[in-house]
Amino acid sequence: MRELIRKHLLFFLLATLVAVGLRLFFAWRFPAVVDDSRLYANITENWMQHGVYAVTNSGRLMPTLSRLPGYPAFLAAIFYVFGIGNFRAVLLVQILFDLGTCFLIADLAHRLLSERAAKAAFLLAAMCPFLANYAAAALTETLEIFFTALALDLAVAGLIGSDGLRQQKHRLWLACGFAISGAILLRPDGGILLMAIGIYLFWMLLRSLRNPAAGSAPAILMAGALVAAGALVPLIPWTVRNLHTLHRFQPLAPRYANDSDEPLMPGFNRWVKTWMAEYVSVEDIYWNVPGDDIDFSKLPSRAFDSTEQRDETRALFADYNRDHDMSSDLDAGFARLAAERIHTAPLRYYVWLPALRIADMWLRPRTEMFPSDPRWWEFNDDPRWLAVSLAFGIFNLTYIGLALAGLVRARHVPFLGALFVFVVLRSLFLGTMENPEPRYTLECFPVVIMFASAVFFRASQPAPKPIDISDRRYSNV
Repeated sequence: MRELIRKHLLFFLLATLVAVGLRLFFAWRFPAVVDDSRLYANITENWMQHGVYAVTNSGRLMPTLSRLPGYPAFLAAIFYVFGIGNFRAVLLVQILFDLGTCFLIADLAHRLLSERAAKAAFLLAAMCPFLANYAAAALTETLEIFFTALALDLAVAGLIGSDGLRQQKHRLWLACGFAISGAILLRPDGGILLMAIGIYLFWMLLRSLRNPAAGSAPAILMAGALVAAGALVPLIPWTVRNLHTLHRFQPLAPRYANDSDEPLMPGFNRWVKTWMAEYVSVEDIYWNVPGDDIDFSKLPSRAFDSTEQRDETRALFADYNRDHDMSSDLDAGFARLAAERIHTAPLRYYVWLPALRIADMWLRPRTEMFPSDPRWWEFNDDPRWLAVSLAFGIFNLTYIGLALAGLVRARHVPFLGALFVFVVLRSLFLGTMENPEPRYTLECFPVVIMFASAVFFRASQPAPKPIDISDRRYSNV
């Protein structure tokens, strides 16, 4: 990649200036410091000043496991240098990480496709408004995307290349594992990276076992072991801390990011999944519980299968709105509704609604960090924000359309399957969630942009020749 940058220095310099300018615009005009940002900052401040990984609750420090330590550690490094609570510095450093993501995506395209595709990938990443928008948000997304791109780039580097030195190959796979660990320590769903790479290596192992002449199983097993070790060993201190401090075996954060003293709402969450299909309902209903009113009129018609269900749901909403607390009795009422609806239409619950949630996360305009109306299709928003929603929607469809076209064009390029498996696994996982937030698909955008760059890959210009790690010529490397 360094040689490519030197060869096209002016192009990369201009594209980098565009990337920096776009991200600085968002950081200056639309900086996002939200409730989650303040929660992370509170954990970081207690960690720095009191040596306790805790949240402040009614003036008391309460040890927490609701958030993994990756982002608080990042904030601690920034706050130590620039002062506690300096979110402006946080956003500026995130911009640097996002620029690193642009270069990693270009490197990925260069390894698998060509120089021309690498330049296209860098430009597409530099101009991506979604990456730029979240670089200006004090949330985990920018770092998570960076470590995702780094892990995938290292995995591809381990799969292809002309270098046949064993130590270099081993270092690549171990570094890939550490990059996955970085993603996991930011968000627990970073583990999908480990699963995707593991599945691809397992497929390669099966292929080598079926056809011994085609490859070396020990080399593949070693790659898998190094990735797993690099990804999982860094989780040990966090797991030990949770055992020692909170007496819980919790190597990741809990499913609903809750502490042990916070009540769960399994019945309500299951009921939500019997009708939830779009982000707008997350804002209207899901985020309000517990603590705020929920408006029955904002429920879509698919939330009821009968007049009796409508009346029962209305009564449950009225009970909740009296004190804004999801009691065990109320939760049991929602659980009964959920069981009835699932029994009536199991395919809706297990297939159609997850598919709709996946589609919504992929196709929505991604303007959730702006003050625009999430119901953009009703065309009753301020004209400026309506234009932003429509423009972002067009950008999103363009990137996804280019990615699909590029995937078809480059379908015969080796090792694209590893990237495709990651996108599929992550999408399937997201379909199981109650809250279809578009930001959850951003971790796939390094792959989306790399696939999109394949549109600019000339068929007459062959991609760099890959060398399979299972090839017997390299089984002793």
